[in-house]
Amino acid sequence: MRLLEALAAASHPLSVGEIAEAVGVDQPRASRLVQQSVELGLVRREADPDDARRTRVALTDAGTRLVRGFRGERREAIDAALAAFTDAERAELARLLTKLADSWPGA
Repeated sequence: MRLLEALAAASHPLSVGEIAEAVGVDQPRASRLVQQSVELGLVRREADPDDARRTRVALTDAGTRLVRGFRGERREAIDAALAAFTDAERAELARLLTKLADSWPGA
């Protein structure tokens, strides 16, 4: 799912190296993940328009549908978890999460 999420978040198809960096694995592992995803019909390889020796990886329609479904499930889980929060508690949680994100190393 991290590979699919990385492709969904990108503004263009990614190289295997870019995928490796985005999902936090080494390049050989990223290559295996891409191959597995190709075999499942979730991604496709495309020629790199800037370098014919390289390929880029893009989501297929099936991969896009899977990511959208996964995001929907997460959204529903978050909504369920926050159902008992008051408006003030939600605002405080948002404030604290923003503070955490702003303080995150390397952010």
